Amino acid sequence: MAGDPDTVLGLFCEPDQVAEALDRLRGAGFPGRDLKVLSASPYPEGAFGEAPEQHHLYVFPFVGAACGFAIGLLLTIGTQLAYPLDTGGKPILSIPPMINVMYEGTMLGAIIATVLGVLFESRLPDLSDAPYDPRISEGYLGVLVLHAGRQLGAAEQALRDAGALDLVPGRTAPAPEQPDGPVPEAPPAGGGST
Repeated sequence: MAGDPDTVLGLFCEPDQVAEALDRLRGAGFPGRDLKVLSASPYPEGAFGEAPEQHHLYVFPFVGAACGFAIGLLLTIGTQLAYPLDTGGKPILSIPPMINVMYEGTMLGAIIATVLGVLFESRLPDLSDAPYDPRISEGYLGVLVLHAGRQLGAAEQALRDAGALDLVPGRTAPAPEQPDGPVPEAPPAGGGST
C-alpha cells in the first residue's frame, strides 16, 4: 500500500474514541482540514466534532444550465442561418421553435452538470494515495491525518493516547518474509494493551 509518507491512519472501535482523537489532534496543532474520519456507516456531519464541510453542489446545475442554454441558442441560430428557409416572408430566426431546443439544452446541461458535480463533491473516484485499511469496511472507524510532516510522531502519539487499536502509516516498507509455520493469533478486537 503506497501513500504519502506524511500521513497516518488510526483505527478505532468506538465513536467516542474518534471524537477524543480529533480533540487531541487539534490540541496538538493539526488543522481541521487535515483530519478526516473514515467510516463504513453513515454518521451525521459533526458527530465527531469535526468542522462541517463546505459543499458547492448548487453551483453545478446553474453553470450546466447556462452552458446548455447557450449551446441550444447557438445550435438553433447557427442551423437557421446555415440553412435558411424563406417561408412566405416570415423571419429566418423564429423564436417559438427555438424555445423548445433551448429548453432541452438547458435541462440537459443542468442534469449532466449535476451528475458530474455529485461525483466531484463526493471525491469520486478517490485517486489519492491516502492509506486505507479494509477493517474500516468491517465496522472500525478511521482517523486520517494528512500532511503531518515533522509532526508525524505527535500525530501517532495523539492517536495512541485516544485509544487507537492500530496505526497504518502512509507509506509502508515491503513486508518481511514470514517463516513457514503457524501464524500467531491476533488479539481480540475490543482488547488493548494493559
